[in-house]
Amino acid sequence: MGTYSTSVAIKSNSSYNNAGDIMKETEQKIIDVIEKIRPFLISDGGDIEYVKFENGIVYVKMMGHCSNCPMLDVTLKESIEMAITSEVPEVIEVQNIIDESI
Repeated sequence: MGTYSTSVAIKSNSSYNNAGDIMKETEQKIIDVIEKIRPFLISDGGDIEYVKFENGIVYVKMMGHCSNCPMLDVTLKESIEMAITSEVPEVIEVQNIIDESI
């Protein structure tokens, strides 16, 4: 009897795992930046909560005094968005959500 050698190609899910890992790393970077910002917002009676990151957009929920502040848009774009996009290049925009179903 002869010796037979067979090789089987096994598809790896590593590309899927890597994409998931990259997404988790990106989210952690975003959360780290938000945690740096929070003390400033809290000192003014507000707060910020990370909701999700999807298609380059970070969704946050502004709370406390920030939620109804007339300067919310300025704070969101010129402070929070600038801080996050400068440290996390994957982020293109930051949006405040009001509706909990998002």
